Amino acid sequence: MDIIFLRDYKAKTLIGIYPWERKVAQTIQLDLEIAAPNQRAGKTDSIDDAIDYGLVVQSINTILKNEHFSLLEALAEHIAQTIMKEFKSPWVKVSIAKLGIIRGVNKVGVCIERGTRVKENTK
Repeated sequence: MDIIFLRDYKAKTLIGIYPWERKVAQTIQLDLEIAAPNQRAGKTDSIDDAIDYGLVVQSINTILKNEHFSLLEALAEHIAQTIMKEFKSPWVKVSIAKLGIIRGVNKVGVCIERGTRVKENTK
C-alpha cells in the first residue's frame, strides 16, 4: 500500500466545549497518513495517479475555517471521511492535538483510523 503523509501541520481553529474555546482560536497540530487508491503513481510519475497533498491541505483548511467542532474526535472523523470521499483513499489515519492547552502537557489529542488497510500482494 502506498501512503502519503503530512506531519506537524499546524493551524488555528475554534474547537472546544468551553465558551471561551468558541471565541478564541487554538493552535492544533495534525498528522495524517493517507493510503493511495492505487499504486500507479510510482510507475506513471503522473499527479493524475497520485493524491495531491496540496489539495488535501486546502480541503483541511476549508474544514477548519468553515466548521466548528466541540470535540477533537468529531473533527478527526470529519477530516477522515472527507479524505476518503474526496481523494478515494481506502484508509486514513488522522492524529489531532491541541498544543499547550493543559499546564505541564505539551500536547493532548486523539488518533483515529478509518477504512481498510490494503495488504500488498507478495507474489
